[in-house]
Amino acid sequence: MRHQRAAQASPDNVSASTSKANRKRPASASIRLRSLIFVVLSAALAVLHAPLVFLVAPFLSFEQRYRFVNVWSLVVMWLLRHLNGVHIEVEGRAHIPRDRGVVLMPNHQSPWETFYLQLLVSPQATILKKELLWIPFFGWGLALLKPIAINRSMGSQALKTILREGAARLAEGISVTIFPEGTRQPPGTIGRFSSGGAMLATRTGADVLPVAHNSGDCWPARSLMRYPGTIRVVIGEPIASRGKTAKALTAEVEQWIHAHYPVAAAPAG
Repeated sequence: MRHQRAAQASPDNVSASTSKANRKRPASASIRLRSLIFVVLSAALAVLHAPLVFLVAPFLSFEQRYRFVNVWSLVVMWLLRHLNGVHIEVEGRAHIPRDRGVVLMPNHQSPWETFYLQLLVSPQATILKKELLWIPFFGWGLALLKPIAINRSMGSQALKTILREGAARLAEGISVTIFPEGTRQPPGTIGRFSSGGAMLATRTGADVLPVAHNSGDCWPARSLMRYPGTIRVVIGEPIASRGKTAKALTAEVEQWIHAHYPVAAAPAG
């Protein structure tokens, strides 16, 4: 697989790359219609699925509850492929540890990875804004999956929550997903990394599983459009945290994601 290096730390490079990435892709009438149908169907499915989840959740183990909640994510991925022409290619599945929890550190471009990575690495707990749990139906179901909800405006208190609850999840064998960029980035760009995930890894001795993807090419953030094409996911070998500082580990993961950011396939349709 060919890879391209994303935007570097230089302000000029970041500005030029972001400007290019922010150019809106043309959307035909068919793409617009299919995107609207996808949004309506996925929302309707969430409304139908959520009551079932709440009815059966008290009788399920965490692992069973996790799988049942993520039935919605499976259906959403099916819709993406068959309705919107979005294909998914994964490289490096064999690198996912099955015998222990890891700190998953992917780049962040879209809601897509929030859903898909829960299917790819399970069970897992995602570090997220607590406001997401307030979203009717979707957020209520998400709350059943032991997420680590934080108030990002709280600064040091949010970090303490990540370290405390993240360590507890890892001790249960549950992987922890943290997006080191913090917020979604435009397609083709990688933001500055924070060290919260690396701190969790170095303090617990957990490995870091780096993940690079180009989801924003097909499912841009803050957009109703779902563009046909291929989302490529590259999973690296687990990176050991023992004996490293959080700063050094963050730099290592950031460098890996820059080096393995996947080139988008030519758009279809």
